[in-house]
Amino acid sequence: MSWLDTLRTGLEAVRTHRLRSGLTVLGIMIGIAAVILTVGLGQGAQNQISSQINALGTNLLTVSPGSSTSTSGIRGGFGSASTLTEADAAALSSKTVAPDVNAVAPVLSSSETVTAGSTNWTTTVVGTTTPWETVRNRTVTQGRFIVNQDVTDHTAVAVLGSDTVSQLFSGADPVGQTVNVNGVPMTVIGVLNSVGSSASTTGTNPDDQVVVPISTASQRLFGSTTLSSILIQSTSSATLTAAYQEANTELLALHGITTASNADFTIASQASLVTTATSVDHTLTILLGGIAGISLLVGGIGVMNIMLVSVTERIREIGLRKALGATPPLIRRQFLLEASVLGLAGGALGALLAVAGAALLPHVIGYPIAVSVGASVGALVVAIAIGLVFGVYPASRAARMAPIDALRSE
Repeated sequence: MSWLDTLRTGLEAVRTHRLRSGLTVLGIMIGIAAVILTVGLGQGAQNQISSQINALGTNLLTVSPGSSTSTSGIRGGFGSASTLTEADAAALSSKTVAPDVNAVAPVLSSSETVTAGSTNWTTTVVGTTTPWETVRNRTVTQGRFIVNQDVTDHTAVAVLGSDTVSQLFSGADPVGQTVNVNGVPMTVIGVLNSVGSSASTTGTNPDDQVVVPISTASQRLFGSTTLSSILIQSTSSATLTAAYQEANTELLALHGITTASNADFTIASQASLVTTATSVDHTLTILLGGIAGISLLVGGIGVMNIMLVSVTERIREIGLRKALGATPPLIRRQFLLEASVLGLAGGALGALLAVAGAALLPHVIGYPIAVSVGASVGALVVAIAIGLVFGVYPASRAARMAPIDALRSE
């Protein structure tokens, strides 16, 4: 019997028992779709986290103040000390000191209530310099950003985030309008591009903030010159580690600290955030994938049960085939082919279901699902493998059957 004849016989056997075969295919289909969607959900979450973190700035290092200790001995958390100054930021901007640093932006921030006419909104007010736009990988969609002259002249100007604009101006053009920050009227000169909320990774919304010149913030708004942080952009992702070392060494020297463990500041990179978030998400993906894999196991057992029933029902057919000269390998091949057909049908339908789910579910659950071609092809391979693996025992049982015993079976 040729392979074509074997295939024809196998398809006929599957067609003859439509309901039984359909239920087997359904089990495999659900398992394959569950695995593809679970892995796709994990990959989509990883991509979303990475894009949110990258939206905060490319090749970014964030220098934060260390912890403080009160006179009563109570220690504050990281960021509670007043250890960073604009002089630190200026030193890090030197190409001699830090050749792998591309740009540095000192940041002085505070949560303030901003008013525009009769409308008020509490948001983060950020005092910074011109390089902030480059370091944070932002642009303006209307107007302009802060320039060096604004910092030098302590100009009362502000650039608003897109969400801040929607809260204060309700769709009206904000450029040229006046907002009141901590009792100081500020002229709106620009609107930042929207990058989406990243509350899941930083606890803040980059689209909801007011950016002002750092000189205006320190002298006219907050009355403080102590920096909240210093943002550093390396020349490339490859030099991020070098920039980290240069910044750390310079700040230790500026602060007169000889032991690194006693540093009164901390430096964090976006890469560490991405690694941590991806690691957590990867663990969850494996966990959910394992749960979905149980569905595949159930589907595989279903294939075995169906093939065992098929062997039992077709004992006389098997005996007749062997009596007419069919060899054990030929009998085994026939039943394995039937199992493979069931697995392939279930895998193909499961992949189609997963693609449809990836298109529809994000609108329901609010999270992206990334389904790759490789994952779909892999699912088909796994489905066929399930049919083969779980069809081996029934096929071997049929192949070992003695012709005389099969022919006299009722």
